[in-house]
Amino acid sequence: MTTAESVPFRFFPLQVTRTRRLGPSLVRVTFTGGGLDRFASGGRDQSLSLFLPRAGRREPLLPPLDTDDIYAVLGAWRALPDDERAVMRSYTVREQRRSPDEVDVDFAVHADGGPACRWALAAAEGDRVVVLGPAVADNTAVRFRPPADADAVVLWADETALPAASAILESLPAGLPVRAFLEVPCAADVLEPVTAAKAELTWLVREDGAPSALEAVRAAELPGALPYAWLAGESGSVKALRRHLVGERGLDRRRVTFVGYWRRGLSEDALREAPEGDA
Repeated sequence: MTTAESVPFRFFPLQVTRTRRLGPSLVRVTFTGGGLDRFASGGRDQSLSLFLPRAGRREPLLPPLDTDDIYAVLGAWRALPDDERAVMRSYTVREQRRSPDEVDVDFAVHADGGPACRWALAAAEGDRVVVLGPAVADNTAVRFRPPADADAVVLWADETALPAASAILESLPAGLPVRAFLEVPCAADVLEPVTAAKAELTWLVREDGAPSALEAVRAAELPGALPYAWLAGESGSVKALRRHLVGERGLDRRRVTFVGYWRRGLSEDALREAPEGDA
């Protein structure tokens, strides 16, 4: 029998409580809501599905949420007219707090961005959204899972994955060797993360003519005899880095977690429809 406590994900109606511009390419939106006492972020790169209203609507259009059957709700949502149903995008839980219950989500924004980008730039206190998020902390939407014998960590993230990489760095134990490559559009986007790990950070600032992710990682000395790698961001860069680490560095492919958050030239909707493994 399925109980409310055993459902790993559920829908949370939330509203914006405040926004903060972190840099030219990042906006932090803080959400609150009556049900957040049941929200249970697993930290690290915990992801959620964010449902946003279409232009001209005060709140996202979704089927009734009075069921624990999230798949039935998602099926009914997909059956709604394309130009009316809520826009859904995937984001990272940057931070969760208690007393009061709040969740921060950082949005990568740019001038020609899509609906989520436009929403984040215009977000104001009281704006309503719905989140499909974790109700148990140990859930499948946390991808950063180093094996027990990992003696070092290698990270690469662009601005879309910077919130996840920052949360990962904050979670690592003191003294763990880490080599992190963080790619951002401009110098004002550099946000030094807090970490107790023994972390060497390389910021790849594109406006300053930084080398590509592959060039930077290929030229670097990586730590550890049994490292674990986490790669997230633009899918072309993720694929190239994974090939390098596995094919040229000899890492076991099972020790490399790679996530294509977006693909140059494709919307998230189109990326979701791409063949599996083509990230």
